[in-house]
Amino acid sequence: MPRLAALSRITIIASTVIAASCATTPPTGPMSFFITSVNPGKGADLGGLAGADAHCQKLATAVGAGSRTWHAYLSTSSTKDTPAVNARDRIGKGPWFNAKGELIATDVEQLHGVNNITKLTALSESGKVINGAGDTPNTHDILTGSRMDGTALAPTPTNLTCENWTSSGEGIAMLGHSDRKGLTNEPWSLSWNSTHQSRGCSADALKSTGGAGLLYCFAAN
Repeated sequence: MPRLAALSRITIIASTVIAASCATTPPTGPMSFFITSVNPGKGADLGGLAGADAHCQKLATAVGAGSRTWHAYLSTSSTKDTPAVNARDRIGKGPWFNAKGELIATDVEQLHGVNNITKLTALSESGKVINGAGDTPNTHDILTGSRMDGTALAPTPTNLTCENWTSSGEGIAMLGHSDRKGLTNEPWSLSWNSTHQSRGCSADALKSTGGAGLLYCFAAN
């Protein structure tokens, strides 16, 4: 009898472990991801990462989500004085949900793999759809300065972060498409975070490329 009891206890423990390992991410949750509805006002000069984060925090606070710590999905290039910063390392561990509670990605790996970022899910902080290809104006170009895997780009031959988000004049930035699906058949043009370069760093240059200097914001905690 003791042996049977021990086996029963082992079975219960094993079942508990299996159940825990099979636990899935909740189908919905509080907002932890959005695209900024507006640019801070100086094109790609966001005041560096700190200024970009503050912009995300401000917009989140305006819709009642300011209790969390918000970071902009931006990479910076290395300089002689500072190391590069990877966007993927700034945004927490997930999961992330949009303003309607729809799951965007369960974790960093899925975010940079098969995620749920589309025109209908990559919403602003207030739950509005961001204009995409075919809309007027088209604002689907999102500032990232990143590779597809969320890491920083090399600083040469040119800086692709508008001088680490401090320039509204000279320079260019790497952009992603918030409405990535259905644009072309080329894989690079379907990327939400690394599709093409901007024509410049000013508000007008970003507009002429197909954007409005918008950012991806993630709750990092």
